[in-house]
Amino acid sequence: MKSSNIGGQAVMEGIMMRHQDQYSIAVRKPDQEIEVKIEDYKSFIKNKKILSLPIIRGVFNFIDSLVVGTKCLMYSATFFEEEEEEIKKREALNREDREKYDAKQKKMENILMTGTVIFSVILSVGLFMVLPYLIASLLHKVGATETGVTLAEALVRILLFLGYLLLISKMEDIQRVFMYHGAEHKCINCVEQGKALTVENVMDSSRLHKRCGTSFLFFVIVVSIIFFLGFFAVVPVHTMWLRVVIRILLVPVIAGISYEIIRLAGRSENPIVCALSKPGMAMQKLTTKEPTPDMAEVAIAAVEAVFDWKVYLLENFPDAREEIEQAENSRMAASHRCETGESCYADA
Repeated sequence: MKSSNIGGQAVMEGIMMRHQDQYSIAVRKPDQEIEVKIEDYKSFIKNKKILSLPIIRGVFNFIDSLVVGTKCLMYSATFFEEEEEEIKKREALNREDREKYDAKQKKMENILMTGTVIFSVILSVGLFMVLPYLIASLLHKVGATETGVTLAEALVRILLFLGYLLLISKMEDIQRVFMYHGAEHKCINCVEQGKALTVENVMDSSRLHKRCGTSFLFFVIVVSIIFFLGFFAVVPVHTMWLRVVIRILLVPVIAGISYEIIRLAGRSENPIVCALSKPGMAMQKLTTKEPTPDMAEVAIAAVEAVFDWKVYLLENFPDAREEIEQAENSRMAASHRCETGESCYADA
């Protein structure tokens, strides 16, 4: 089966979906309407040759994902955080002053976005790369070897990561984001399993996916364990601060390798690759929740804005035409139910 190459992210009351050179953001507004915005995807690296190099492309893709993801989160938040006084203040301005106001707001948003990305990277590296080593290095006081410390560091890193996921999964707002995360996965799985993109089919699909960011982070942890064990076995470094610096310097390499693994996992049905993907997918049970039908509707809107799923089905599945016809009939029935005041969803 050909990969759909769709990627996405949950945002506040919505979903971002990216395909090739475009991404969309679909948000369920407070008035229950779905707002869809389409943007061109522009990498901060313009050289396409660099972006095609294995491992190196993973580093830049990771940075791009952070930037786009943060931008989409900030955009979705505007539907719920804009105060009525601010809206009235903007509407009261004349055209010239309104343009200046918007330009100032955009500049502030860019500064905030840059700061958020930098802070996120520093926090992640500090929490999941540096802190585990500092905690594990306390074992030196009881005579542990460097190999023993590195193994203990791996255990601490895994426990910190799982603890972090468990902690944030208890937050009410995050739970809704995780529900949209589940809707995103279900939508992509629906298409890649050859099913027409309807609410019913999406809800019946799995909320776990091999290309998920949670699986990527799992591979980052595994690769870092192997990398640190191998590196420090070959290159003995006895100074603590130098070991910390080396760990930080190796983060891009680890991210690049992890990207290649997750990329392979998303394209391969090899039994070994599928087995390696299972732990990361199991962790997705913490970062995804079962969505509601109206969340699936948002996910569909996001996909359809940037991806022609009908063409994809026709190219990859022999019985696609029948699936598409059934989808059209299902949508017509749903539209009729909505118009007559019934539930828009057949299974609701």
